[in-house]
Amino acid sequence: MVMTETVTASAEIEPIEQASRDEISALQVARLKWTLRHAYDNVAHYRRAFDAAGVHPDDVKSLDDLSRFPTTTKDDLRESYPFGMFAVPRTQVVRVHASSGTTGRPTVVGYTRADIAVWSRLMARSLRAGGGRPNDIVHIAYGYGLFTGGLGAHYGAEALGCTVVPVSGGQTERQVRLIRDFRPDIIMVTPSYMLVIAEEFRRQGLDPRACSLRTGLFGAEPWSEAMRREIEETFDMHAIDLYGLSEVIGPGVSCECVETKDGLHVWEDHFYPEIVDPATGESLPDGQRGELLFTTLTKEAFPLIRYRTRDLSRLSPGTARTMRRMDKVTGRSDDMLIIRGVNLFPSQVEELILADDRLAPQYLLEVDRRDHLDTLDVVVEVKPAHAADYDQLREPAARDLAHHVKSMVGVTVSVRVVPVGTVERSMGKARRVIDKRPRD
Repeated sequence: MVMTETVTASAEIEPIEQASRDEISALQVARLKWTLRHAYDNVAHYRRAFDAAGVHPDDVKSLDDLSRFPTTTKDDLRESYPFGMFAVPRTQVVRVHASSGTTGRPTVVGYTRADIAVWSRLMARSLRAGGGRPNDIVHIAYGYGLFTGGLGAHYGAEALGCTVVPVSGGQTERQVRLIRDFRPDIIMVTPSYMLVIAEEFRRQGLDPRACSLRTGLFGAEPWSEAMRREIEETFDMHAIDLYGLSEVIGPGVSCECVETKDGLHVWEDHFYPEIVDPATGESLPDGQRGELLFTTLTKEAFPLIRYRTRDLSRLSPGTARTMRRMDKVTGRSDDMLIIRGVNLFPSQVEELILADDRLAPQYLLEVDRRDHLDTLDVVVEVKPAHAADYDQLREPAARDLAHHVKSMVGVTVSVRVVPVGTVERSMGKARRVIDKRPRD
């Protein structure tokens, strides 16, 4: 196998994080050749797909040659359920994770012992980039189990030399009590659930800004810059974006650096990113926004070739690290709503909600069809600080938000401002859209 470097975590910046672009590219080419050959020789899907496209692993001489290879989709993974995409014998797989499967068969991901070690080290690297250091106490409120978030964060924090508090999701009152009593330095959780934790702080009469947390690493769902500001102001801490997805490895594919917070550095020694036009699949240059693709470079059990994430982003040169940055993901190509011919992402409405001091970041978008026309209702809560004035402000706040959505996005919406606690809270990924339109 190409990967011969050690997989133990480092308390310091690793040399590869500040290597020259030529060094990184040379490493990527070598590892890409190994990955393509490994996938072609051991996964029937890839052998069929490569042969049908008229390409072969030996065709790769440079990174540009990868664009000739076919992409991989979630449907490909589902069709190979459960273990058809594994590139090693099942007896070498020490762990499996899987998606929820709410829209069909789950996608199943396997890991060898070496894969787990690499994942742990990359999560440790991400934690360090986000401000974590050995001996920190890390409070993990991601869910544990088949979801990759909890265990990925857990192994990475331990690899960095931190003390882990494996709380998992839910039991919000207990979350606050443990944060108060154990005084963790770092929290790892979805951004939407962090705001639920903030509500519980206030319910208990506690000031979130007075707690011990100095940094949060947030992922598993798109979140806006406005939500970052909300979290940072509420807790007086750094809010760092952490990116990953179970099919690629889990959390730890890329992470922001606390020094700059200007985009997520992709750990390019293990994952090769591309941007394509989501409609045509055409490759796009760095700087242009499109759909993010990843090719794994070192995974043994579950190599992925040009996997279509459906996440929308763009790539830029590195800053705090040499490796390229990806923009914060604020939407997915399959999350886009089309309302009367206008494209709309939930994050656009979220930005406008958070810009209004009267409104809380607890909202729901309800899409329906009436008289053959699509409609969008925005249900949003009043902020707890304005609860006493709810009767007076709900109508003007609703009018103002509807006006701003129409002006900024171009969609006519109906807005209902509701009392505190009306919108259902999520203990993990927030559900922001309910689509009631009939399926044609």
